[in-house]
Amino acid sequence: MTSTLVLLESDGPLRTIRLNAPERRNALDLELLAQLTTAIATVKADADARALIVAGAGKSFCAGANLESMFGDITRPVHELREHLKSVYASFLGLRDLAIPTLAAVQGAAVGAGLNIALACDIVVAGPHAAFGPTFADIGLHPGGGCSFMLTERMGPAHAVAALLSGEVIKAVDAVRLGLANLLAEDPEAKATEMASRYASRTKELNANIKRSVRIAATSDLEASIDFESWAQASSVGGDEFRRYLQEFLGD
Repeated sequence: MTSTLVLLESDGPLRTIRLNAPERRNALDLELLAQLTTAIATVKADADARALIVAGAGKSFCAGANLESMFGDITRPVHELREHLKSVYASFLGLRDLAIPTLAAVQGAAVGAGLNIALACDIVVAGPHAAFGPTFADIGLHPGGGCSFMLTERMGPAHAVAALLSGEVIKAVDAVRLGLANLLAEDPEAKATEMASRYASRTKELNANIKRSVRIAATSDLEASIDFESWAQASSVGGDEFRRYLQEFLGD
């Protein structure tokens, strides 16, 4: 019987993907990643989902990969290992493709590939005991799973290269200061749920277009941003939410 290593929970328009192997600190193996892939695909296909929280059961968010399971036969040629690793990365990088807001609630350790799962979310909420470990180099391993890109995206190249070269665990307060995490909360899952509920009160189109707008701004120029923003804002003007606000503002 296959154990449930990933739980998909529903609460109205909110969805929670919970890594569910607390006895091993939610360490990743191929079975857990396969279930994570399925959970992400289910959320993507769920028309009623408005926001997603990613969390870990127990004291850790995710302690990283079970290296023996993750890499398999390390004597294989580099090109074979590369293709295998790209399929592993795809199992959690699907979080970045979701149109709805995604929030990682990190209450404890998020190490290696576990850090990548948190970074793949739009917003990272750190608890006081959260610890972020880009520890690849310390075990003689090059960073993978998009870690170099996502750390650079959040922290900038100078902080990212320093973090990856040092391999040191970054505490919650420092993670917020460096931009790796967005905010610190005593109960990160409760705070993530509060934030997700607010986002979920808006239309899916508005949230999706905000995410797309930021992606364009990060990868293109002002002209491209203005081109998309003018379309997206014009589209939202006719929406029910803005019309209600305008009526209240005008006192109608």
